Amino acid sequence: MAEAEEQETGSLEESTDESEEEESEEEPKLKYERLSNGVTEILQKDAASCMTVHDKFLALGTHYGKVYLLDVQGNITQKFDVVQVFGLYSGEEFHETFDCPIKIIAVHPHFVRSSCKQFVTGGKKLLLFERSWMNRWKSAVLHEGEGNIRSVKWRGHLIAWANNMGVKIFDIISKQRITNVPRDDISLRPDMYPCSLCWKDNVTLIIGWGTSVKVCSVKERHASEMRDLPSRYVEIVSQFETEFYISGLAPLCDQLVVLSYVKEISEKTEREYCARPRLDIIQPLSETCEEISSDALTVRGFQENECRDYHLEYSEGESLFYIVSPRDVVVAKERDQDDHIDWLLEKKKYEEALMAAEISQKIKRHKILDIGLAYINHLVERGDYDIAARKCQKILGKNAALWEYEVYKFKEIGQLKAISPYLPRGDPVLKPLIYEMILHEFLESDYEGFATLIREWPGDLYNNSVIVQAVRDHLKKDSQNKTLLKTLAELYTYDKNYGNALEIYLTLRHKDVFQLIHKHNLFSSIKDKIVLLMDFDSEKAVDMLLDNEDKISIKKVVEELEDRPELQHVYLHKLFKRDHHKGQRYHEKQISLYAEYDRPNLLPFLRDSTHCPLEKALEICQQRNFVEETVYLLSRMGNSRSALKMIMEELHDVDKAIEFAKEQDDGELWEDLILYSIDKPPFITGLLNNIGTHVDPILLIHRIKEGMEIPNLRDSLVKILQDYNLQILLREGCKKILVADSLSLLKKMHRTQMKGVLVDEENICESCLSPILPSDAAKPFSVVVFHCRHMFHKECLPMPSMNSAAQFCNICSAKNRGPGSAILEMKK
Repeated sequence: MAEAEEQETGSLEESTDESEEEESEEEPKLKYERLSNGVTEILQKDAASCMTVHDKFLALGTHYGKVYLLDVQGNITQKFDVVQVFGLYSGEEFHETFDCPIKIIAVHPHFVRSSCKQFVTGGKKLLLFERSWMNRWKSAVLHEGEGNIRSVKWRGHLIAWANNMGVKIFDIISKQRITNVPRDDISLRPDMYPCSLCWKDNVTLIIGWGTSVKVCSVKERHASEMRDLPSRYVEIVSQFETEFYISGLAPLCDQLVVLSYVKEISEKTEREYCARPRLDIIQPLSETCEEISSDALTVRGFQENECRDYHLEYSEGESLFYIVSPRDVVVAKERDQDDHIDWLLEKKKYEEALMAAEISQKIKRHKILDIGLAYINHLVERGDYDIAARKCQKILGKNAALWEYEVYKFKEIGQLKAISPYLPRGDPVLKPLIYEMILHEFLESDYEGFATLIREWPGDLYNNSVIVQAVRDHLKKDSQNKTLLKTLAELYTYDKNYGNALEIYLTLRHKDVFQLIHKHNLFSSIKDKIVLLMDFDSEKAVDMLLDNEDKISIKKVVEELEDRPELQHVYLHKLFKRDHHKGQRYHEKQISLYAEYDRPNLLPFLRDSTHCPLEKALEICQQRNFVEETVYLLSRMGNSRSALKMIMEELHDVDKAIEFAKEQDDGELWEDLILYSIDKPPFITGLLNNIGTHVDPILLIHRIKEGMEIPNLRDSLVKILQDYNLQILLREGCKKILVADSLSLLKKMHRTQMKGVLVDEENICESCLSPILPSDAAKPFSVVVFHCRHMFHKECLPMPSMNSAAQFCNICSAKNRGPGSAILEMKK
């Protein structure tokens, strides 16, 4: 957008009328500035009539026929009183005085080449000047007789010009005029509303006349259609109307830049007046156009200007557009990335500006850091302190000085807590004072936040002793504050003052106490704190003590727990579970401990321990009337009959008594059991149901008194008979299996004995260890081979005894592997 101006200062305005309008939210496509260095001085004396752009130089023509050559800043480099072709970098020069006014001039686009020394002038005639082979200039009339020629554009080999009747295009190669495009609105005076021409490329001409725009394409004619026609023709590919009169056209990629002359009606006087000219960017379509952007420009004296007073020139390849009026020259430039960032900053879109700066590779005026700092300041001013602090991480990066500056700025507004989570902790590291300042801020108002920072920040960021003293001072006011005590323990840990840290953890019963002990090997410090550890978590404490027996002995632990037998039992029980022999010296003590605190595990202990004094255990169990344990001890000590008696008299459990008798497998115990049960019908029922496999039921049945009522007697007798039948079936089945196996093994033995045995030179006599076969095969020999594959010379075998004529393998007989009878006797 153009910027506002006052007539004295010559600045540009954005608004389209005298009243102020709301600022547009849409980003402008172009930016504007006024050429002032040399142009202001010229236009104070003589009004501009046209401008031509060539090779980064501006040729400014005035009403008095003078031409000024300007650079892109508007500085005057040359001044001409007549039409001249002047070489900027060479000594060549052309000048000539004409008999009629020259309205326009166009130079060959490649004039610098020796073969392209051509230019045309427009007035009453269109003259072509070109240098001949003798370095003389000659002229030729290309067109005349249709009024003044006010616009000429040269592109490649094509020259386009406009006169009062329309637009013509001339092919410089074929020396032919290839088209005539008549003007549409003949009611408009051609001198007041001149034609505007511009070439988009070598074959596309854009014509603007009045309110009409035509896009023409120069095409090659097919050879079969030529005859007497030019080799090229022109096709209008797009045509549309605009709302304003066109003063100039210029291409911008696939879009058009249009300079429009605007007339409006005053709401107060209802009279028509000249408004500021507009520079629009439009997108041509087939029959209409789409407006991309529109800017109203305030140029000097715009109230008195007509459509013919405005001209639009452009510099190809640089997106520079020059708006020429009688009293002003304005340069419009396509906005670059810096301008885009300026607009975003102006709209306070700092995050988008920062992103655009980071992505772009072409910014020159802006620095990413400056944009980021402006963004942080904006967020702080808006009250978004957390977002501002979070952005510091990305924007400030590793710049320690900027970090410290921002921290102090947050301190001034009382927002140190907001920036604390984002402070750098490694690279870079700020001054310790910065971290201490934030810790003091939290310590004054937020103990939990203070504790969080102490956990998260490495201890070397700040002076630990200073923070420890500050925490102690606060504990004087609130000595039981668990958060402060825990934090103080962590600070002691950073200082390697593990003793004090451990004491605090134990006081707080904190779960990290065991981790602290393991991590820093503090076992020497906990020898007198075993009771505290067991009270806190006996399970973890016992595991830790047992895992580190080499550092804290079993004896030391037991001594420390002497006054706390329940804890002593937990330790010794876990020790016994791990190893039945390590704590054997304490097994006698454990009997009482189990009896007092853990009776369910007393019997398993008595069964598994081989170092427990049975007499002491029996005494304790009898004192406490522990029947099951007493029964086990009596049986283990060999007093099975007393144990059985106790089961029957104390427990009255026939099944347990029978089970006990089965385990002992003693006939006397069965006799005692029968005698005890003979007058007790329930016991008799139990015996009848379970005795059949160990004792002959007849012995029990004969002793039952006649007439005694026995519960479920019939069922018991049926079960005895079933058990007997089952035993008979089992015996018969076993007998069949035994016979079948014996027969199978006999057949297998017979097949084995029927097989031959290989005897060769590698076999040796098991007695004399010499080869079993003689080296001379002609000599007679006799060999005995047993089924166990042992071989002997016959003379090496002992003579059979008088009691048995059978021979046996000496080796197998000696090893009790069974005798092997001779299966083969070889003689020769």
